[in-house]
Amino acid sequence: MNLIIDVGNSFVKLAVFKQDKIIDSYKVRSKDVLKTLRLIRKEYKNIDKTIFSSVGKLKKTDLTYLEKYYKTIILSHETKVPFKNLYGTPKTLGIDRIALVSASVQQYSNKNVLIIDAGTCITFDFITNKNQYVGGAISPGIRMRYDALHHFTANLPLLKTEMPKNIIGDSTTSAMHSGVIKGVLHEIDGAIQEYKSKYPDLTVILTGGDTKFLSKQLKSSIFANSNFLLEGLNFILQYNTH
Repeated sequence: MNLIIDVGNSFVKLAVFKQDKIIDSYKVRSKDVLKTLRLIRKEYKNIDKTIFSSVGKLKKTDLTYLEKYYKTIILSHETKVPFKNLYGTPKTLGIDRIALVSASVQQYSNKNVLIIDAGTCITFDFITNKNQYVGGAISPGIRMRYDALHHFTANLPLLKTEMPKNIIGDSTTSAMHSGVIKGVLHEIDGAIQEYKSKYPDLTVILTGGDTKFLSKQLKSSIFANSNFLLEGLNFILQYNTH
């Protein structure tokens, strides 16, 4: 059994895998990681390996705990991965994106795949049917757009995420919802169509914290999988320990 840990900007996700399947998962704040690790170790005594990726910060006490009880892999640019990385600056490629691309290799091998991760940022990652990662794009996520409208203007309010009822906002609030949400949807649909103009057989994966919110609103055909990054990390762990 494997313990998979994804340290994001806002939350830490932990998942227990038995081979390729998630049998339990947790989403906690960073302050609660050690408590959760102790709970997992008590509940699942057969875990012997762990991997974690961190775009946020994992406390030293948490890492010490992991290394004490499990064979631990810290995902980095030096970790062996199941694809050829053709990114122009490979050392700057986010490790969360490395995990997402690895998941696509495992689940959609020999296909042209676009992975869209809608979280704090929205990332687009493309891997060819020849198993070559070539790059993508990064833009602000939904919450970042709401926050920016509030913080960088004098009078715009800080709003909670809400699907607009109409593309035409008839108040400041509804105009902001339309601008943010419709803007994100058009951006994603537009990117998919541009990729499909070059790769008609494109497979599109939507993942990340806003997957459920966005998936039913997109016009393009996609596969929605909120656990794609965790599955990618599990595959990297297997790839490096078998």
